[in-house]
Amino acid sequence: MIWTAIWQSIILGAVQGLTEFLPVSSSGHLSLVHMIFEACGLQTFVGNELFFDIMLHVGTLAAVVIVLWKDILALFHRPFKTLLMLIVATIPAGIAGLLLQDLIDGMMGGSAFIFVLAACFAVTALLLIITEYVAKKRSEGRPLGWRNAAAMGVTQVFALLPGISRSGSTIAAGVISGGSRSEVARFSFLMSIPIILGSAVVSLKDVVFPQEGVSLAIDAAAGVSMAIGVVVSAVCGFFAVKFMLRIIEKANYKWFSLYLTLLAVVCISLGAAGVLA
Repeated sequence: MIWTAIWQSIILGAVQGLTEFLPVSSSGHLSLVHMIFEACGLQTFVGNELFFDIMLHVGTLAAVVIVLWKDILALFHRPFKTLLMLIVATIPAGIAGLLLQDLIDGMMGGSAFIFVLAACFAVTALLLIITEYVAKKRSEGRPLGWRNAAAMGVTQVFALLPGISRSGSTIAAGVISGGSRSEVARFSFLMSIPIILGSAVVSLKDVVFPQEGVSLAIDAAAGVSMAIGVVVSAVCGFFAVKFMLRIIEKANYKWFSLYLTLLAVVCISLGAAGVLA
């Protein structure tokens, strides 16, 4: 039993770590993998799926802190412009998350969710193609400013939907609004820090005060496998950040777009066949 939980955690940790900073939606991929596990009769962390996914996000949080520690320290240097822009960019998703999370959770439990997931993957694919077109039509953009931060903050709200990539949508908003590709990428990754921390704090509420009739106790086996998943997520996230920072410079998103388009087709096919529902 514990070995099954461990290899599932390794898979989920790798998926989260590799997709958090690539523009392909980590939440969408995690939802899809959970659905595949369930279809195969495998259920990891029954009743704790949300908390487990949040902990995997904490693993990628460690990765971005390690890679961008200089940028993080620079936030606290006068005149604190980047820090203030980060706060402003975080507010829309923070408010939307508090108001809409129950609605989104309910939608994820529906029988049509696989088709919603496919549609969101397709939207991200289209957004990436548009971003590549815009980026290659113009020279390097202007230094990151308030307009870019505001656009990225508003766009991050849509990434609450699994399948809409947070990094992809925010980078797209920053680039399309005229920001420097490299600065936009780093700011997008910095934007993940308060979002992940906020999600972790909110999810802890459900662990400390579970709903009536729902057991969220984590036994030793689950704790070990969860820890392994978090480590794998952090390691994979580290390499994903490094890789994505290089990709941003070339504005080469078409392969990600092609991948997401094919993934959307696979989701629709599996949903129509009744394999995933």
